[in-house]
Amino acid sequence: MFSTEATTLHLYGMYHDVLRDPHGTAIWDSGWRKNTIVVDCRRLLAGLTGPPLPDGTQTALVDHNPFTVPRASLQINYLTGTGSTVSGTPTNRIQIVAQLGPNVPTWPDANHPVSTLREFGLVGQLDSTTVLINYVRHLAIVKDPASTLVRTIWLVF
Repeated sequence: MFSTEATTLHLYGMYHDVLRDPHGTAIWDSGWRKNTIVVDCRRLLAGLTGPPLPDGTQTALVDHNPFTVPRASLQINYLTGTGSTVSGTPTNRIQIVAQLGPNVPTWPDANHPVSTLREFGLVGQLDSTTVLINYVRHLAIVKDPASTLVRTIWLVF
């Protein structure tokens, strides 16, 4: 008989996208949606707390030339309970907020004929190897040069 490991039942990610016009007014809101925690997230978490793990197969974004938000531009906090209250100490819930302001990304370009966003991923380093931690393919978000996209991601483990 097979059993499901209880710890993986509660391991998931969530994201929330809000597209804002130049005045900050929300013009589109995706609502909160669950997303996929990929195997490298578990490896990354294990790597932070234990001995190095052997290399595995990497997963990558579909876009071979993705726009990357620098780590310094991300707002990362631990959360308490089930809501969005920020904790000053580590918890089992992490919130990551990325803001793509006007003219970000600078598409269209040679690799992207339109400025439509269709996927995102969280990427980390595990033993100097870039790994995909979290991944979502979503409905197309047409981001015009004047709008701002605020993407909030929750990781629960």
